[in-house]
Amino acid sequence: MADVFRSLNLLETIKESIELNKLSDVKDAVEDLLISRINLAVMGARGDEKFAFINSLLGLGPGDDGAAPSPSSVAPEELAVYPNPKHPDFRLWDLPPVPSASPFEPEGYMDRVKFPRYNAVLMTFTQTPQPNSVDVFLEARSQQRQTVYFILLASAKDTEKSLEEKRKASLEVLTSQGVTLPKVYLVRPSTLENFDFPGLLEDMGGDLPEIRAHALLLALPTLTSTLVTQKKEAFKALVWAAASLSGGVSAIPVPFVASMVDSSVAVRILTKAQLSLCLDDDSVERLARQRGMEPTRLKGLRTCVLSVEVTKGEVKKRLAATEKDLATVSSKLVEMAMPVHARSASRSFSAMLQALNSAMDEMAADAEKIVAVALGEGNESSEISSFSAT
Repeated sequence: MADVFRSLNLLETIKESIELNKLSDVKDAVEDLLISRINLAVMGARGDEKFAFINSLLGLGPGDDGAAPSPSSVAPEELAVYPNPKHPDFRLWDLPPVPSASPFEPEGYMDRVKFPRYNAVLMTFTQTPQPNSVDVFLEARSQQRQTVYFILLASAKDTEKSLEEKRKASLEVLTSQGVTLPKVYLVRPSTLENFDFPGLLEDMGGDLPEIRAHALLLALPTLTSTLVTQKKEAFKALVWAAASLSGGVSAIPVPFVASMVDSSVAVRILTKAQLSLCLDDDSVERLARQRGMEPTRLKGLRTCVLSVEVTKGEVKKRLAATEKDLATVSSKLVEMAMPVHARSASRSFSAMLQALNSAMDEMAADAEKIVAVALGEGNESSEISSFSAT
């Protein structure tokens, strides 16, 4: 998932749009990346493990606003949707259990729950996959739906031995029903950084279209330092696109247009980055509660002003300071070799790129410190290597 722009070569498309002076296409690309819509569905019996899994995906605890309640108040045959409170364009759907009755028509169930609506479907269970759920999986594959995954949810009572036995039995069930090269991901609902969840994210990132992979990456809580790095890389690609838009606008001879666009877009990007990296007060306090820590301890790790609050004044100050720093002999020599109409575009592009990349580095560094302290340095992968998805 680290290279979220690989499949559609979005940056190459943006470069081509700039060369053809199609600034509206560049603006649309930046807007798509800022909005980042995705619908993720969780299938399976409604129980404590499933709701803990849903809440962990949202970065919520059981008592937080917007969390999935257990037991559920939703009728067994109904859908439930949980919008992410920090990322409203990320919707998490709780699908009703697949009926166990026979005969069973998977197409009927899929029509009822509007299966095509979801970018990915996580089929959860706590023992072994239900046969009719496997039929839904096979029907989805016959419709060329590759983003459907089997998730074995670990309970508090499970031991390493019992989990391995459950995984082995699950793989046998899937093979007996005709699933080729079956894969079962073991997930601890309350601590997603452990077991197979990081590997699941990598596989989903490879299977989803790049815009959806980007949306999933940015909406998930910062579970590991690796995820923080991936988020930073994704935002730097977005910064590049926004800087390209800034440079294009700057080439238009309209006073003050460039500076207004720069600060406005920069504020949106950095605000989204703050929320995605879980640096805002609400996210830090929630993480502290979940880990039994004092919130002030984690809050004190934020040394970048933008990690605490993104303000237009701070963003404008950084853009202005960077633009001033760019007025060096070397940059002037470069400008002398450029056409007159491109000089301001070059300065604006460089200032936007440098200012936002620097801010992104500082914010990501704060996020990494918080993750290291909250989860415990060196413990992120302690259980991952003990299990394999296949």
